[in-house]
Amino acid sequence: MDKFKCLIVDDEPIARDILENYCRQLGGLEIIGVCSNALEAKAILQNQVVDVLFLDINMPVLDGISFAKILRNQPKIIFTTAYKEFAADAFDLAACDYLLKPFSFDRFIVAVDKAMEKLKPAKSGLSRTETDNPLTEDYVFVKADGKIYKLKFNDLLYAEAQGNYTKIVSINNMLMPKMAFSAFEETLPKSVFLRIHRSFIINKSKIDHIDGNRIFINGTEIPIGSNYRDQMLQQLGLL
Repeated sequence: MDKFKCLIVDDEPIARDILENYCRQLGGLEIIGVCSNALEAKAILQNQVVDVLFLDINMPVLDGISFAKILRNQPKIIFTTAYKEFAADAFDLAACDYLLKPFSFDRFIVAVDKAMEKLKPAKSGLSRTETDNPLTEDYVFVKADGKIYKLKFNDLLYAEAQGNYTKIVSINNMLMPKMAFSAFEETLPKSVFLRIHRSFIINKSKIDHIDGNRIFINGTEIPIGSNYRDQMLQQLGLL
């Protein structure tokens, strides 16, 4: 399997070291460069293909947000910053994720999974239509607690990202398989399940009601991410 090429851009040496260490622990990433500012990164991007860009925001000369805006062939961007107030600007640029320092290795994996999910169709040569074909089965097998469970899609209420694990809540029980959230999402038919938050997928047939930025399913309140709301409303035929 080809590795995804990543570039690290951060003006703090400790932050660069942490990102390098995290990347090397994941077999699917190959570090092709480590930069202390956006101008160094720009030179690399002009000469090499980069799949994933880990980009700090508060940097001298050119900040991360401004740098992302001028990129012509934009890689999948994961912003890494100590400032939460730039999150809206980051997601307006279609960033894969926004890591708030200090972030854990588990949280880092979640962000990388999102980037890889978007990159896999291009790497495999599959078209978007091919990867979105609905599944013919009405169930999926999930391994948790040393057992293998058959989970019917119609019984699934929602799923939540939990670091290296995915919390799966169904009508009958709750499972916590050691499975990347994005990997579990790929097993679900997109005609039935909606991503409404970076950490939540829901079964739209199980929605009780929607109140503002919250969805209620079987008595559970689930947040709607601001960057997912319009798409969710379109899929529900409400926009």
